[in-house]
Amino acid sequence: MLSYKEVLKNAKTLTRKKGKESSATELLFLEFSQLSPSELYLKYEEQMPEAAIGSFHEALEKYLEKNIPVQQIIGYVYFYGYKFLVKNTALIPRFETEELVANTLYYYDEFFNGKEVDVVDVGTGSGCLAISLAKEESKMSLTATDISVEALDLAKENALKLEAKVDFIQGDMLKPLFGKKFDILVSNPPYIPNKEEVDPIIYDNEPHIALFGGEDGLDFYRQILKDANQILKEKAMIAFEHAYDKMEELQKIAKYYFPNARVITLKDMQKKDRMTFIFIGF
Repeated sequence: MLSYKEVLKNAKTLTRKKGKESSATELLFLEFSQLSPSELYLKYEEQMPEAAIGSFHEALEKYLEKNIPVQQIIGYVYFYGYKFLVKNTALIPRFETEELVANTLYYYDEFFNGKEVDVVDVGTGSGCLAISLAKEESKMSLTATDISVEALDLAKENALKLEAKVDFIQGDMLKPLFGKKFDILVSNPPYIPNKEEVDPIIYDNEPHIALFGGEDGLDFYRQILKDANQILKEKAMIAFEHAYDKMEELQKIAKYYFPNARVITLKDMQKKDRMTFIFIGF
């Protein structure tokens, strides 16, 4: 029988040999040992149950040999403090996107002065943006769209589990929203250029419809900005996440469709230009 310490040490050695991330192996180990970090610390030298070892090795093989993301193996990820279910039908929520939530909440306070607002999340995927905003700010009334029925099913499941009130609508970009009006539009659309090389663990496991954004990666931003006037109120805000090297191009597109708007871009925690906010009618 092997101790928890020995099982983890052997797994990390194998992970390094495969050129994979040890942090992912540690996450799998915590999940399948069914122990909290503090419990694991206390039991580190104790024998690990055979059933737990078997479950862990089975999961580790999926990561090392089948190249399946850890989040899909364990079935969830924490985003903005909330536990979101993860499936291969939608993009895995990224920690960087938490900053879009935080900054959207900040600008909501600054420019809408705490009033009740209608918010739409375009291309919601797992629902992480819409659900987090709904949970964090009770004065936001959330609608979320996605072209993928499968992604919407996952988003609805997440909203149900997290007890978040979100109105989900299936359709392409802004088309299902015509006839409605919103104060805030938030979106993290697909933005990888079609010919850009993508890490196999992403390319092989996440829906391409949620990854690729045309020749230059900006097709969906153009589409959203072209139609945004039809669904936005006179005083409105648009919040985008985007590729770090697309700030100038995206700002030009924003200014083309909204010449009188205030457009600002914020850096993420890695000091990369990652979020652009467009303020209309201020």
